[in-house]
Amino acid sequence: MDQRMIHEPPTVFVIDDDAAVRRALAFALELEGFEVETFESGEALLLRDTPRLPGCLVLDERLPGISGLETLRQLRERQVDLPAILMTSHPNLTMRAAAAAARAPILEKPLLGETLARAIREALEALARR
Repeated sequence: MDQRMIHEPPTVFVIDDDAAVRRALAFALELEGFEVETFESGEALLLRDTPRLPGCLVLDERLPGISGLETLRQLRERQVDLPAILMTSHPNLTMRAAAAAARAPILEKPLLGETLARAIREALEALARR
C-alpha cells in the first residue's frame, strides 16, 4: 500500500457541470473529512496533473464536451486507476454496462443523505485492499 494512503486524507475529485452541485457536494464531502477538488468538465480534469492517491473520482455522466464515462476511459488509458463513481439521473442499460466495465458504480441523482460518502468510503476501502 502506498504510504500516502495512510497519512493523507483522501481527495475526492468531483466533476459536474452544475456549479451549485459542485459546491454542495464539496461542502458535504469536506464535512465528512475528505479533501475535495472540483472541475466543471471532463476536459478540465484531464488538463490537470494526474489525480493522486488516495483519492476517488465522482463524475457526472452528462457533461458538456466529453461524458463522464469518456473522461474515465481516458484516465484509465493514462494508467490512472483511482476508484470512480458515476452520477446520473438517467441510467440506461448501455450506460450501466459501460460503467460496470469501467469498475464504476452508478449512483442515481438526486443523491440522498450519506449515499455518496458511503460509496466513496467503500471505493477507498476496496482500493486499500488491492
